[in-house]
Amino acid sequence: MRYEILVGLRYTRSRRRARGRNGFISFISLVSMLGTALGVAALIVVLSVMNGFQEELRTRILGVASHIQITGLDGDLAAWQQLADQSLRHPAVLAAAPYVQEQGMLSLEQKVRGTVVRGVLPADEDNVADFARYMRGGSLEDLQAGRFGIVLGRDLAYALRAGLGDKVTLIAPQGLVTPAAVLPRVKQFEVVGIFEAGMQEYDSALALIHMRDAQVLYRMDDLVSGVRLKVADLFAAPRIARELAGTLEARARIADWTRSHENFFRAVALEKSMMTVILFLIVAVAAFNIVSTLVMAVQEKRADIAILRTLGAGPRSVMAIFVLQGAIIGVVGLLAGVAGGMLLAGNLDVVIPAIEKMTGATLWNKDVYLISEMPSEVLASDVIKIVTLSFTLTLVATLYPSWRASRVNPAEALRYE
Repeated sequence: MRYEILVGLRYTRSRRRARGRNGFISFISLVSMLGTALGVAALIVVLSVMNGFQEELRTRILGVASHIQITGLDGDLAAWQQLADQSLRHPAVLAAAPYVQEQGMLSLEQKVRGTVVRGVLPADEDNVADFARYMRGGSLEDLQAGRFGIVLGRDLAYALRAGLGDKVTLIAPQGLVTPAAVLPRVKQFEVVGIFEAGMQEYDSALALIHMRDAQVLYRMDDLVSGVRLKVADLFAAPRIARELAGTLEARARIADWTRSHENFFRAVALEKSMMTVILFLIVAVAAFNIVSTLVMAVQEKRADIAILRTLGAGPRSVMAIFVLQGAIIGVVGLLAGVAGGMLLAGNLDVVIPAIEKMTGATLWNKDVYLISEMPSEVLASDVIKIVTLSFTLTLVATLYPSWRASRVNPAEALRYE
């Protein structure tokens, strides 16, 4: 083993056992380790929660929306069956389902709510969406052509005070022109199901009816609003959409989920980036503590450095000794932070309720976040980035004090010894 490593390890161990002035240096070293550990642990936990939120929201949104949707240039799409068949020829497309989407207004007794009406074919819709897992009452299969059944979002049903079996009135904006006035088209629907997707956008403003009933109500004949596609890899949806755009024969508009919800996911990604930068400042503060620790250690060890130099140690060897000291402080804090962060991130479902029970405070409100427990997903890529950047900061923090140590003049250091 090289003597630089031996001396560096000896200096590190001796600081922990020392008293007096060296004890103060040891205390600052401990603070630096704890600061690095806390910063790394906080980064892992926060990024894991952000990853969990992102995945949970993506799952909920795409459980109701679609990976890719094909719509007509003028709002209506003819020959949708041909487009669906052409799309299914792509090896990455798993399923296709037509839909009719229009605006409407629902009323029950004295309560009125605006809504987005989506006409679907229940059998096909189950292949591209996850409404089955979100149903809180009834079933999507209860939507049958000619029966005029309707499935409401939970918040929409609550606002109308509607339950299973109730009759709600759907008012379509397309009206009947009469000599006296333009009369809206009105049809009564029976509530056959209630779903809860966990997204306010859908739970409070989406109503599902059978596609044939929607075509009759909105006078669309055999036209549809578009075709929804499900793909094998949702992250490949932009590429698949571009490939489909070059193969479809009919003129249509193709959009994937990254474009239809672009602003939302961009906001989540921006928030994650900003949180990462803010939390890395904690690690940077710990790195500055390492600088102060090594500066005082160099001042304390000036006589030892002079003796090493007189015995033939070069400036690089002296510098390596103090770089090793700082690296040990950083690595110990780094390993402790990674272990603590991963342990905490993997057990948030136990930790959060325990803290709430001990403090009596509500840290996680299910009614606010619409998720029963705090989601967490530890990604190996995030942990590797955190470890790499934190270790780099630690090494950079050791350079200046170590350089100062290598510049110590032996004659000056030993003059008053």
